[in-house]
Amino acid sequence: MTLSYAIRQGHRWLSIAFTVTVIANFILMALGQPPAWIVYAPLPPLFLLLITGLYMFVLPYTARRRGEGGR
Repeated sequence: MTLSYAIRQGHRWLSIAFTVTVIANFILMALGQPPAWIVYAPLPPLFLLLITGLYMFVLPYTARRRGEGGR
C-alpha cells in the first residue's frame, strides 16, 4: 500500500466520521443544549480532512513537476 493510497482511504473514512459527527450534532441540538464536546466533535475530523484534501490537491502538480504523469 502506497502513501498516496493510504491518504485517499483515510480521507474517505474521515469524511464518513465527519458526516456522522455533524449529524449527531444536529440531532442533539434539536433535543436541547448539547455539551461542548459534542459541539466541537466535528472539528478534529474537519482539520484532518483539510490536511489530506490539500495533499491530494497538490499531488498532481508535484507529480507533473517530477515528470511522472499528466500532460
